[in-house]
Amino acid sequence: MITLTKSAAQHINKMLNELPNAQGMRVTLKQAGCTGFKYIVEATDTINETDHIFESEGIRIIIDKKNIVFIDDTEIDYIQQGLNAKLVFNNPHVDEACGCGESFTFKNEEEAG
Repeated sequence: MITLTKSAAQHINKMLNELPNAQGMRVTLKQAGCTGFKYIVEATDTINETDHIFESEGIRIIIDKKNIVFIDDTEIDYIQQGLNAKLVFNNPHVDEACGCGESFTFKNEEEAG
């Protein structure tokens, strides 16, 4: 299960309102950064047969079957610090993150991606 905090849901709801016919928020993993992977979050109007759908705070969270093992049990929060604001993933499957916090590795990385 993927959950959203109230502040994350408010932020994501604004994203979803920008896409006509939005079905929910898609979360995917991409190999990137100095450590290994990063999250890609985008509004989507498509749900595929291989997608898992979670609902939290009234928002659909869509994750492809191949990524679910690495994202399941994650809480997504939205934080603002001064002029900076970002989604924060509290993911129990992450082993370590790079210094800037943009990329990370998984405890069971050989199965990722």
